Parts: sequence; C-alpha cells; structure tokens
Amino acid sequence: MKHTYLMTPGPSPLAPEVKLALAKDILHHRTEAFRNILKDVHEGLKYVFQTNNPVLILASSGTGAMEASVVNFLSKKDKVLVVSGGKFGERWQEICKRYDLEVIVIEVEWGKAPSIDEIKNILDKNKDIKAVFTTLCETSTATVYDVEKIAKVVSQTSAILVVDAISGLGADKIKTDDWAVDVVVSGSQKSLMLPPGLSFVSISKKAEQLMESSNLPKYYLDLKKALKAYAKDDTPYTPSVSLIVALKEVLEIIKKEGIENIWEKFDKISKALREALKSLGFEIYSSSPSSAVTAVVVGDISAKKIVSGIRNEFGISIAAGQDKIADKIIRIAHMGYINAQDVVMTLSALEKTLKDLGVKINLGDSVKRFQEVYYV
Repeated sequence: MKHTYLMTPGPSPLAPEVKLALAKDILHHRTEAFRNILKDVHEGLKYVFQTNNPVLILASSGTGAMEASVVNFLSKKDKVLVVSGGKFGERWQEICKRYDLEVIVIEVEWGKAPSIDEIKNILDKNKDIKAVFTTLCETSTATVYDVEKIAKVVSQTSAILVVDAISGLGADKIKTDDWAVDVVVSGSQKSLMLPPGLSFVSISKKAEQLMESSNLPKYYLDLKKALKAYAKDDTPYTPSVSLIVALKEVLEIIKKEGIENIWEKFDKISKALREALKSLGFEIYSSSPSSAVTAVVVGDISAKKIVSGIRNEFGISIAAGQDKIADKIIRIAHMGYINAQDVVMTLSALEKTLKDLGVKINLGDSVKRFQEVYYV
C-alpha cells in the first residue's frame, strides 16, 4: 500500500488532532458554543501573529485576504509601493492595478532579498505613498525578506506596511507588533496545518484609521463589518465552521510547543536540508533562504521529471518552480506538521529518483549530510 506525503509549500499535512476535529458534527455559527470557540481562536491567532491587534478570519484563500488588504485601506488613484521578487509580489501588483491605484514597483531579482535603502529612497521621494506591499516568504523563490528592517523604514512615514505572510507565518519569524507591521495576511493551508479555505488579516491602529477614508468597492471583503462582528466574537457572514473548529486544535498545538521553539525548529531543519541538497551537487536558489521552504537549481535535469518521479514511485509531493523557473528548480517545504524525519524520507526518495534519471550520485549521501548537520 502506497502512502502519500505532502512536502509542498501548501497545502501541507494535517495533524491527527486536526483530522479528528474536522470530523466532528458541524455547529450552528450563531450559537454560544461556536462563539466560545471563535473567542479562543481569536486569542490564539494573536499569539501566532505576535500582536495585540485584531486578527480577522475570512472564508477565502490567502488571495482573498490580500485583496481585502488593498480595498479596505486605499482609495482610487492612491499611490502605493510594491516590492516584487516573485509570483506573489507580482500578485500584489496585479491586485493594486486592478483597483486603479498608482503603483510604484521595486523589481527584485528572483531569489534575492530587496534593498532596504531602495525602499527608503523611494519613500523619501514619494511622501504621498499610502501603503507598502511586500512578502515575508516569497514562496515561488523560497526567499525570506527582512520585514523587520522594512518595517523600521516604513514606520517612520505615514504609509502602512502590508505583508503577505501566507507561506512564512509559523516558520519564518515575524513579530507584528514589535516590528510595527500594520497589516499581516496569511492562509490556513501552510504552517497552520489546515485544508485551504481560511485567510487572516491582522490590523494595526494606524491601518484602521485609513479604513475611514477608503472608497474602493467592497462588500463581502468589507473589514469594517468584520471588525464589528469580531468585537462580539462573531462573524458578519457564514464562516467556515469546521475549519475554525479545527483551527482551535492547531492553535493549541502551536501554543503548547511555543512559537519561538517552532521558529528555531524550522530554521534548524532548513539549514540541514540546504547542506543535504548541496551534497547532491545542487545550488541553493535563494541568497536569502526561507525557513519555510527550500529551493535548489537542478541544472540540466528536468525539475518536472523529478517532481513526477518522486510522486509516482513514492507518493511524496514536492514542487517544481513557477513561471520562468518552472522547470529549473525544485522546492521542498518544511512547515507546520512536517518534521525532520519527513525530510529524511524525502531526501531518500529524491536520491532514488535522481539515480533513475541517470544522475551519478551515491545513495545515502544527502541523508547522511542532513543528519550530520541536524543532529549536532
């Protein structure tokens, strides 16, 4: 019997407690029983986001939260700055342009982190910029951005900082309040160990003030309505009840382990994985690698053949690249319910797949290297 394993940067595996919670009888969402669960979830999300500000829940993918963070804080023709170094930076551009905003784009080389000085220079020359959009982990390139330094620059202006932490939250460190990040968006299917279907938006007081003047169209994504309901541990529309019930279990798991310990764990796994992959002759794609996902350049080998080979023979799903690097890199996730043993299994399968594709390697080399680095 073949087992299946998710080592992709979303969706990610579900913990047993989460699977059991998803199987419970569904609750009516306008009951005290559900509101009590929602109250616990609201508090738990604050812990994961490292904020005392509200963290709103939407029944959507992470892209819904991205769009909500555009339409609720801005008005037509507002000027914004987008940091774009991959497919999800490009998504910020696409959403902002769709709503007729004036978009200044910092084009970052894929696999590189943005220049803090360049962000500062643009903000200094454009005092009327209302918002800066960036990512924590650019999933398409497995690159982490220095959000702390970006926030330090943006916080000295009237602009708000909006961060896509859909992949990074729960693996790459982010301290929303300590770093003065105004809006953080995320999704359920990454480090939060849930199926796709929920997204999240944290909102600072600075961002909340901008909501008063926003004139972009919104109805379902109107965060003013969501904030009013949030104050009563309620939702403005029918929520994804079962996912929220399961989220309560996830947040208890995270709190029990401790967010600082989780950051440290995935940092350690990611460093060991990079060394293991280099032992196979691969080059790390990112110069600022994430703790949530690792990408390597596969040279003359087809990334898509590697991905399909591992999935077909071993039932293990990893990811190829996207867009212009679709067949040039492979990406292996380490987030949520993924642990070191899952990575060892994946490396073993990768070695066998490479050998089948005619690559000259010694079986066991990458597994040995991972263990040497991880277990020191």
